[in-house]
Amino acid sequence: MSNDSVGTAQVADHPQATGTPADAGDAGYSKDLKHRHVNMIAIGGAIGTGLFLGAGGRLHTAGPALAVAYLVCGVFAFFVVRALGELVLYRPSSGSFVSYAREFLGEKGAYVAGWMYFLNWSTTGIADITAIALYTHYWSMFTSIPQWVLALVALAVVLAVNLISVKIFGEMEFWFAIVKVATLVGFMLIGVFLLATRHDVGGHAPGLSVITDNGGILPHGAMPVVLVMQGVIFAYAALELVGVAAGETAEPEKVVPRAVNSIMWRVGLFYCGSVVLLALLLPGSVYSADESPFVTVLSRIGVPAAGDVMNLVVLTAAMSSLNSGLYSTGRILRSMAMAGSAPKFTRVMSRSQVPYGGILLTCAVCVLGVGLNYLVPSQAFEIVLNVASLGIVSTWVIIMVCHLVFVRRARAGLVARPHFRLPGSPVTEIATIAFLLACLALMWNDPEVGRKTLLLVPLIAALLVAGWFAVRHRVARTTDRELTGN
Repeated sequence: MSNDSVGTAQVADHPQATGTPADAGDAGYSKDLKHRHVNMIAIGGAIGTGLFLGAGGRLHTAGPALAVAYLVCGVFAFFVVRALGELVLYRPSSGSFVSYAREFLGEKGAYVAGWMYFLNWSTTGIADITAIALYTHYWSMFTSIPQWVLALVALAVVLAVNLISVKIFGEMEFWFAIVKVATLVGFMLIGVFLLATRHDVGGHAPGLSVITDNGGILPHGAMPVVLVMQGVIFAYAALELVGVAAGETAEPEKVVPRAVNSIMWRVGLFYCGSVVLLALLLPGSVYSADESPFVTVLSRIGVPAAGDVMNLVVLTAAMSSLNSGLYSTGRILRSMAMAGSAPKFTRVMSRSQVPYGGILLTCAVCVLGVGLNYLVPSQAFEIVLNVASLGIVSTWVIIMVCHLVFVRRARAGLVARPHFRLPGSPVTEIATIAFLLACLALMWNDPEVGRKTLLLVPLIAALLVAGWFAVRHRVARTTDRELTGN
């Protein structure tokens, strides 16, 4: 039996039988995140630039049926978070799915899960600082400042917040989420008023006639709706942050179920509700990828400074995403470092119980993004966004595979499932994995960017294999020390 298998089997028997953390990376954290922090982290993960900015171009492409695409993807995203929530209640860990991958799939599984998640958030971080720089250029007072300078300033500010304490991170995410939710609620109230009064919106009378007179629910057929799924899945990225944050809250058994269960109705209300309203107010052809759909509507009814307000909100969403990325990768990398599969310096903690080594590593990759903004400012955002999608899909697939193994062991009597469970196992997990892989395959239909991104898969696989051979002996030594207690 390999060292991986021995270590995995040992942890699986009784992960907390000794009273010490099952994952060595869980030691040393504070428990300063409150219910309101975790709740808003869940909201922040569900609402971002994918809705505030991305919905415009998707409405133009797919039409009103985009609401169905958001609903379908939202259901599968909920399954992923519900599965992760069950694993969290079984054993809370700041290492989250990497820790569960170690227990149920072995060290190789944890290694792949961790580094693919790092790929996701480090490239998303580059996309975020690029987006922040682009959004800041919207205001004339910043147009003379080079894009890379704005990107660097944004990165420095968020890094400083992350390095202070987890409580400051939680507060920042709380207020970021408040801004996003308040904006959406405000827009939806305006939209409902426009519908109820049939107030003219850019020469169109709001209502079902806007849809029926402009090609119906599927103005361009069903295929554009199918193809847009891959982008919609990316809009839900960061929902898994609930699992990471649970490791730094005092009562995960109370906080996590509430946060996870609330995700579903939020998806239905904010994503699907907003898209339905947008479709009832203006034809899909009016919206574009170059402008937030909310700005499109508000500017056509003469709301002053609509562009300024929404640009500020989108800027907030990008800052929130960057903030979350530095937070989560710091915790994930520390869990990996304690097992020997990440650089040793990523295991270090500050006096304020922040794993600053991993945060600084992610920040260093984001600095490369500053260079990308300097070299190719017009292409930086699109390049990294597609690479990040590979990390998102792999992370969610690994979560579902871990849950499948967890349920199988529970049925064998090796572990106990909590009362908070993913319904329909194993069908739910298998259907979710198939859906996620199908979304990934859909990228092949985009020859300009998507197909080139998929061609990176063999390269990423080769780098992972090479990296494993570089760290496997260190991982084996770490496992041996844990087994012998030396």
